[in-house]
Amino acid sequence: MTEQAPAPFTGEKRVLSGVQPTGDLHLGNYLGALVKFQRLQHEIPTFIFVADYHAITEWQDPAKLKAQVREIAAAYLATGLDPKVATIFAQSAVPEHAELAWVLNCVARLGWLDRMTQFKDKAGKHKERASVGLYTYPVLQAADILVYKATHVPVGEDQRQHLELTRDIAQKFNHDFDRPGFFPLPEALTQGPGARIMSLRDGTAKMSKSDPSDYARINLTDDPDAIAQKVRKARTDAEPLPETMEGLEGRAEAKNLVTIYAALAGQTEAQVLAEFAGHGFGAFKPKLADLAVSVMGPIGAEMRRLLADPAEIDRILTAGAERARALAQPTMREVKSIVGFWAG
Repeated sequence: MTEQAPAPFTGEKRVLSGVQPTGDLHLGNYLGALVKFQRLQHEIPTFIFVADYHAITEWQDPAKLKAQVREIAAAYLATGLDPKVATIFAQSAVPEHAELAWVLNCVARLGWLDRMTQFKDKAGKHKERASVGLYTYPVLQAADILVYKATHVPVGEDQRQHLELTRDIAQKFNHDFDRPGFFPLPEALTQGPGARIMSLRDGTAKMSKSDPSDYARINLTDDPDAIAQKVRKARTDAEPLPETMEGLEGRAEAKNLVTIYAALAGQTEAQVLAEFAGHGFGAFKPKLADLAVSVMGPIGAEMRRLLADPAEIDRILTAGAERARALAQPTMREVKSIVGFWAG
């Protein structure tokens, strides 16, 4: 029987993104990513996964990791992802991610990975102690994207270099195996307003789930009292709010709270300043606290409801993995044929 030539990419748009199950998701994740996922699912076929393969580049407690996978899935659902519309799944439930990553490891060049700044930042001065997985995980990211022939990836500035690497790998695979257009060259979807939310304790540092102070962030699972308290205790300055954004230059904490208010209210920062110019933070913070509670409180309540029924979360993840594999398996069969692997 003559083998059928693998089909080139047809041009159908697809979005792919994922979040690692390490630590609690917070306001920055919600405004920077989850809100975008919720909107995109109604515009383009959307694949959103829990990146548990990526999580183990550093040691994870197995029982905690499984619980955190469910928590990330609950966050997806609580913030508006619809499993009947978007494909929601755990990365490890689709082994084609890892299978394609090995092939792409053999396509990527060592020099390309040496230039990845995130490895240098995360490994620090003792890179010889870092796992090989931490060094090569940008190639796994490329496999995550390309196994679905995804065309668009929501990224922040810290991930743009990895998306460029994905494009380089896809282009080299297509060239090396003379398969023009087999893998698409994915494009970045910029995060947009409110994407870069800073710490409530340090306006110059990005809000992070790894920050040792819980008061540096608003977690998605925080109850209304905790949300309000964290807003009240957020670091500010003694000056009133100005009339323009130029007046916030050099006032990192003040600018961050204005940005958060604008993102939660669906307004521009200029509109927020037009309303609150001349007001001090004694007047502004209670308004921000009420707004944050009104938006984030129901998300936390829904997450707690979902997490009380882990079997339902597992059912959704299992169904999502089946849908994901329905796309990933044909891609991997085509890759094996292209590379020349024994099919049996």
